[in-house]
Amino acid sequence: MTPGPRQASGETTSRVTVDRDRCCGAGNCVVTAPEVFDQDDTDGLVLLRDPTPGAALLDRVQRAADLCPAGAIRID
Repeated sequence: MTPGPRQASGETTSRVTVDRDRCCGAGNCVVTAPEVFDQDDTDGLVLLRDPTPGAALLDRVQRAADLCPAGAIRID
């Protein structure tokens, strides 16, 4: 397996995407990783604040994806 993208510091990063059409607005992602996810004030659906979070956040982002009842979060 090849390493993922690298930041200037040499830290490996991941690319996060969200599917707002699948999102049900549960908010688990926001509670788990608020640096990366937010919710739209209008419809309560996920907003992606940081599509390339650093390695320090990766465990929390993965947990958010695992907790998403709609499967709306993808990590590459």
